[in-house]
Amino acid sequence: MIDRTILDRLNAPTCAERLEALESLLPAAKFPPADPRMINNHIHTSYSFSPYSPTAAVYAARAEGLCTAGIVDHDSIAGAFEFIEAGRIAGIPTTVGIETRVSMAGTAFEALRTNNPDQVGVSYMAMHGVPHARIEDVQRFFAPVRERRNARNRRMVQCLDDRLAECGTGISLDFDRDVLPLSMAAEGGTVTERHLCLAFARAMMARAGRGAPLVDLLASLGTVLSDAQVRQLSDAASPFYDYDVLNVLKSAFLPQVYIAATDECPPLGDLVAFAKRVGAVLCYAYLGDVTASVTGDKKAQKFEDDNLDLLFRTLRERGVRAITYMPTRNSAAQLDRLRALCARNSMFEVSGEDINSPRQSFRIEAMKDPRFSNLIESTWALIDHENGKRSLLR
Repeated sequence: MIDRTILDRLNAPTCAERLEALESLLPAAKFPPADPRMINNHIHTSYSFSPYSPTAAVYAARAEGLCTAGIVDHDSIAGAFEFIEAGRIAGIPTTVGIETRVSMAGTAFEALRTNNPDQVGVSYMAMHGVPHARIEDVQRFFAPVRERRNARNRRMVQCLDDRLAECGTGISLDFDRDVLPLSMAAEGGTVTERHLCLAFARAMMARAGRGAPLVDLLASLGTVLSDAQVRQLSDAASPFYDYDVLNVLKSAFLPQVYIAATDECPPLGDLVAFAKRVGAVLCYAYLGDVTASVTGDKKAQKFEDDNLDLLFRTLRERGVRAITYMPTRNSAAQLDRLRALCARNSMFEVSGEDINSPRQSFRIEAMKDPRFSNLIESTWALIDHENGKRSLLR
């Protein structure tokens, strides 16, 4: 975790202020040597949901010894130019991309769950290695997605507000007043379900305070907490407190007011065609069945493992030629099976572990395992690809 004072400077209101802060902080920064094994291509920033601006994310990556860093925000690539420039200033190579949800309608997975905890028939995909000359084209393509997503966000906030009124909590939530100001929507960023949960968390804290009173308020809303969650939320002095409440709400409460994403999700075929047109590497984001959530915001749940062979066939048929996955998040058996399927289907392999909470490390310690050396090589290939030094499209 970056020192709070430093983080505040790197999260200044404007891009110019953030980059200026980075330049002024670097001479006194005591970074560890960059570890050539430490890469992460899936860092979220404040342009979707994260405690880090693009500049702060680059600083944090360098402070943890990463040799490269990659930005992948939800439905927005508005932070990419800042991320690239911050990388140049800090002396760390960068790669840029975007993550979105696609409709699997018309495929074998129209009524099957893949990697989406919230609904079937919709899958998370990532466009990696976006050529820098096409960043603005990508941002424009996703503008209607962000607009439709916000229409759904408003409906979910209204459902949540109605539910809170029914429970007599004395808490009221409004999208424009409480949720929108937590986002970078005015600068092309995305409002996500995590923004809704953070607004809810802060409203609960304003009403009940921290510690036992908040635990009691959650219980009064029918939220069942694990022993570990009770211990976390009993630590009223934790600097991560609002994020810990957010994780509880996302896992236990959001499903009660969740409205399925429909028209905001591009059809798979449309996204495949668009990625090809702009020269980006479109990846399916493998999740795998979850038993215990690393990030604390996912319940135990089955995802795509039962239908993985069918999924690979479907992806190949539809023109997807790459898979991104998270080595720390899966078992050895899951990874062995996944990597064997990638080899059998000639799928390009990308690695990155999503960063959206201050509790998370930017480092992927699993990358020290020599068997993942191909993921380091693919990271440099992405960097070369988006800078026009080679092409990964085939």
